[in-house]
Amino acid sequence: MTDEGMKAVLNPSEILITQKEDQLSGIAIAATIEGMRPLLIEVQALVTQSVYGTPQRTVSGFDLRRLQLLLAVLEKRGGFHFGMKDVFLNIAGGIKVEDPSIDLAVLCSLLSSYEDVPLPQQICFAGEVCLSGEIRAVNRIEQRIAEAEKLGFEKIIVSKYNQKGLAKQKFNIEVVTMGRVEEVYKYLF
Repeated sequence: MTDEGMKAVLNPSEILITQKEDQLSGIAIAATIEGMRPLLIEVQALVTQSVYGTPQRTVSGFDLRRLQLLLAVLEKRGGFHFGMKDVFLNIAGGIKVEDPSIDLAVLCSLLSSYEDVPLPQQICFAGEVCLSGEIRAVNRIEQRIAEAEKLGFEKIIVSKYNQKGLAKQKFNIEVVTMGRVEEVYKYLF
């Protein structure tokens, strides 16, 4: 909405991703689907040492129970100790996302903040994380990859189970397939 009336938003993904010059830890880009439209959204995480006895878990735009599930996966499958850490998670742009395909981006933003190491800016994620630490396939993967490519991303990490029927050669973006969260950690850090 402008002072001249409504204007069309040609590419909402560009609005939802912060244009930044500095690389900051705790930021990951997720390829999601909202309705019929693929969107890239920015997931922001902040992991700090808890100053009180009980660590805080605060979310905006994401399900708190889902965050607790992902933290439990990182504790059990990855050996990370979030038990005495405050965890803050935000989906940029004020939107609420229920698509489980952003699990991988949430997990990577948490690890980035935990390690205080920025993720590469030209990489994005699409994958659901299950309790075993496995990265599950998501639907409409080609639309997600095409959206990432359109916005100039160089790599997208997806589940190895999305390979079936996926024509990687038709994209100019590198499609990296992985099966477990431990593999993603070793690849990124």
